[in-house]
Amino acid sequence: MRRGIALLLVWFATPAWSDSAMPEAEFANVQLADRNKERQAKALMDTIRCVVCQGQSIGDSDAEMAGDMRSLIRKRIAAGEKPEAIRAWLIERYGSYITYDPPLSRWTAPVLIAPVLLLIAGAALAARRFRRQR
Repeated sequence: MRRGIALLLVWFATPAWSDSAMPEAEFANVQLADRNKERQAKALMDTIRCVVCQGQSIGDSDAEMAGDMRSLIRKRIAAGEKPEAIRAWLIERYGSYITYDPPLSRWTAPVLIAPVLLLIAGAALAARRFRRQR
């Protein structure tokens, strides 16, 4: 009995049930007619991180939120807005984490400096061990 209840709970907790029934955004997967504007939109999409996937750009993600963001970018570029202005608006709305190159700040500095310090420490440790073996 308990096993049956557990299986039902797992069945109803599957990610498939979390998908929305909303229709796809207008320009989520439709390119702009103007090739130059579509190129600008695609270049911007490749620099914006998907807030759902976090490891993919919105240009590569299949998440519904990424589709909405692609549509928003295409609509704004089609209306004549510059990609830099759209990018600034997205950063203002979602924070600098949404970009793949967040600016250096007191919050991002440890993430950028730690690998360098670890490499230096590792090289120093390896050099000491090699000297001892001789």
